Amino acid sequence: MQKQIQTYLNHLAIDEESSENTIAAYRNDLGQLYTYLSNYTDHSGKPVTTWDDVNLAIIQDYVLSLRDRKYASSTVARKVAAVKSFFEYMIKHGDIKKDPTALLASPKVKKHLPHTISYEDVERLLEAPLTQDSPQSKRDSALLETLYATGMRVTELVNLDVTDLDMEKGHITCGASNRRRRVAPLNDRAIEAMMLYMEEGRPGLVVKPDEMALFLNHRGQRLTRQGLWLIIKRYVKEVNIEEPVTPHTLRHSFAAHLLNRGAGLREVQRRLGHASLSTTQVYRQMRTMDSDSDITIDGKPVKK
Repeated sequence: MQKQIQTYLNHLAIDEESSENTIAAYRNDLGQLYTYLSNYTDHSGKPVTTWDDVNLAIIQDYVLSLRDRKYASSTVARKVAAVKSFFEYMIKHGDIKKDPTALLASPKVKKHLPHTISYEDVERLLEAPLTQDSPQSKRDSALLETLYATGMRVTELVNLDVTDLDMEKGHITCGASNRRRRVAPLNDRAIEAMMLYMEEGRPGLVVKPDEMALFLNHRGQRLTRQGLWLIIKRYVKEVNIEEPVTPHTLRHSFAAHLLNRGAGLREVQRRLGHASLSTTQVYRQMRTMDSDSDITIDGKPVKK
């Protein structure tokens, strides 16, 4: 049974070009299902030894066990989605005769609006590194400006290489895979911050001359997701922003502010790299805070 799980994970990595985080989540969710099935026996004491032994009643019991463990509804929904996707894959490839999840209803999840911060708070955050003059502060200014100018995901930002940056054209290429890679334009502020980082900041952080990572930590290695989170947390505290701010907050704020300034939904979808327009539509339900601050799209000011 574990062999089929690994085959499916290989399919996600190679055929679907899923991100490492996605594959890790599926590995965890399907591994949890396998552990449950390994210890499962029906009313007659019969164990589950193959995937064909799994039926709807067993899957429903599994879902109930997740709820008994007090998982959040969103977590249960994610695990159910992983299980359904796995069985659909096995049906498609003839590994099982019947899909036990075909009639399984997905748990309803209450959708929460993305958390954003005001234009004023974004401005304070972007200016925070400018009070210092060091390779780290120049890096921090470049990464914060890039996050807000492009709406990149955290993983996309830390996975950037020097070769992804095109200063002459004023854009940067990001994405988890070739199929999902996109070109993100940088505004004038981001370009200026990036130029300063590349000329005066990054050379002071580089340890290995052949290092390809764009954003480096103090050891000259690729900046991690955790490292980025700690950088933002420090500047949020320095400028006394009372609301919770994470790297993803800048992505949400980027999208909400673009819409608030008149950008079309399709444009925001393209900028964020959303596969479905429905994912982007949630930002239309939001009401961003008042501000007279200007925002730029492709380097051009957009008026209310």
